[in-house]
Amino acid sequence: QVQFVESGGDLVQPGGSLRLSCTASGIDIRFYIMGWYRQAPGKQRELVAQITPSSQPNYVDSVKGRFTIARDNAKNTLYLQMNSLKPEDTAVYYCRPTNYAAWGQGTQVTVSA
Repeated sequence: QVQFVESGGDLVQPGGSLRLSCTASGIDIRFYIMGWYRQAPGKQRELVAQITPSSQPNYVDSVKGRFTIARDNAKNTLYLQMNSLKPEDTAVYYCRPTNYAAWGQGTQVTVSA
């Protein structure tokens, strides 16, 4: 059974930082383009960052220069370092391979003063 378990979400003030983790089981992530997605209240889920098997990253414009995606294939884990957080980054964050259909439970990130 394939599972993705996201963690690290929290309530943080604007300008703060968080590091999200996503540990996969039942799948070897080293072969996949992995993505971090988010869904804000009342909005569509969006892909915010992805990373190829060779660790080439790509970001949506709204997070460029603030978020960094990384992978540790030995730990079967994906990371998202989020700096200079803004209230508009508030969302539930999910990870999965970009060509997969299933979702994990996500982790809540709330940016508020």
